[in-house]
Amino acid sequence: MRLYVWICTVAWVAISCGAIPTATADAVFHGGTIYTIAEGNPTVEAVVVEGDRIVYAGSLTEARRHAGEGARWIDLDGKTMIPGLVDAHAHLKGIGRYLAQLKLVNASGPAEVRAIVMKVTADTPPDRWIQGRGWDQNDWDVKEFPTWQDLGGTESHPVYLRRVGGHAGWVNKKALELCGITRDTPDPEGGKIIRDEQGEPTGIFIDNAKDLITNHIPDPSPDETDDWMGAAIRHCNERGLTGMHDAGIQEEDLACFERLHGRGELTFRVYCMLSTDDKDLEFTEQQLKKGPHATAGDKVVVRAVKLYADGALGSRGAALLAPYSDDPQNTGLLVETPEELERLARLAAESGFQVCTHAIGDRGNRVILDVYERVLDSDGSDRRFRIEHAQVVALEDIARFKELGVIPSMQPTHCTSDMYWAEDRVGPERIKGAYAWRRYLDDGNPLPLGSDAPVESVDPLWGIYAAVTRQDHDNWPDGGWYADQRMTVLEALRGFTIDAAYASFSEDEVGTIEAGKLADFTILDRDILHITPCELLDTRVTHTVVGGEIVFSSSH
Repeated sequence: MRLYVWICTVAWVAISCGAIPTATADAVFHGGTIYTIAEGNPTVEAVVVEGDRIVYAGSLTEARRHAGEGARWIDLDGKTMIPGLVDAHAHLKGIGRYLAQLKLVNASGPAEVRAIVMKVTADTPPDRWIQGRGWDQNDWDVKEFPTWQDLGGTESHPVYLRRVGGHAGWVNKKALELCGITRDTPDPEGGKIIRDEQGEPTGIFIDNAKDLITNHIPDPSPDETDDWMGAAIRHCNERGLTGMHDAGIQEEDLACFERLHGRGELTFRVYCMLSTDDKDLEFTEQQLKKGPHATAGDKVVVRAVKLYADGALGSRGAALLAPYSDDPQNTGLLVETPEELERLARLAAESGFQVCTHAIGDRGNRVILDVYERVLDSDGSDRRFRIEHAQVVALEDIARFKELGVIPSMQPTHCTSDMYWAEDRVGPERIKGAYAWRRYLDDGNPLPLGSDAPVESVDPLWGIYAAVTRQDHDNWPDGGWYADQRMTVLEALRGFTIDAAYASFSEDEVGTIEAGKLADFTILDRDILHITPCELLDTRVTHTVVGGEIVFSSSH
């Protein structure tokens, strides 16, 4: 039985003036502003849905001819309906894990983080790992990495706290001892153990060095994974998301999607990028042999692989062509060799899979553009290879995206989170190629947008606001940070709809409101194309519709 079918057996409940019911079967949506985001951006008066598909989008008069006798007429009551919003880069299980763990995003410094950890030690079984995420030394008064000494008093439990970007981890003394980390522990390839002047580990692990810790943390049970994923899906539905490109799927994640689908709880579409971490590589290669395929009632598509070129800018692990402006001895880290990146890219291409590579620094981006050029030059097929983040790119390399047909997959809120310190990292010249959305759009590139949640909030309206203003939620800086790179609301909306669809080979299925496509819609309480940018932050999702079913209603 499909999710929420039971709602159809009760009276339709209204949301404002009795207008919108809480579930749909075959239905006609009308009475509001409906943006199709189709070519030319037409608006329509009505949309007719049969089953999980749109059968008509156009005038109200014609809609009456297409609607069956039993169709429910759903009055939008002046609200705005758009194609279902899709996050083109996030981590679904990571969102669920973040919701279940300690949240450190707003911590003012190491002392507050320690206090947060101390609050849960008494209620946590002895020796069980305490985990959290979200700290960011760039937001603290002393903008330096913390140490294990800053977590003094927590030694009853091993503690592992991921930095906001996920590319650095902070541990306490108990974790160092449990994992056998000493001054003699070498830095792994593609990673770095931060050490003090005497060479002793400080408790901070960068990029691949995090594995020295995480390999000792027990994997979640299937029930725990289901709880995390289920909570994350509900969280996303509440924010108007109908789907996500999940950047790093593991074997247990696919099994979880099947279980959720079997229970009618998969109210979401997932485009999977298979993880190529060492422990996942065997499973990923097995999936490649199967070729692109769908599972979990076709709501989950397996067609991409996720590679990593470098680390993150905030932890100074992003690979740069020249040293960091604020760390002259450091050029960042390549976390994989160009030879291995090319081997995996060729293997994926030969299997009919898309390649999506994390690259943040200008050296990381150039390395993967060079790899892609070699692989694509010998291929010629419609591969739609992607670079995830494309955060700092040498100006002379930006044109290569369009030339090679490589898709820049970007996250607007990274810009507005990083703008306080990003120029300190790379200086006034390199910053011109950072978060440079307008440069890509003006070259004619599709620009799928996402959040990289749980690194940032998964709320797509926050992403649209960041794209349009390049300001934080306090409207700083005045006029926007490097405002010449701003997008229009329509361009940002396309990034979360049709451009996201194109980036996942699904433009014939989703991304616009047109006959034949899946009935995935996001309904908002106001017309975001005709409000001030500040009002974007006050806009609310009233309903989320996936395959013709209302999976979220603000009245519940």
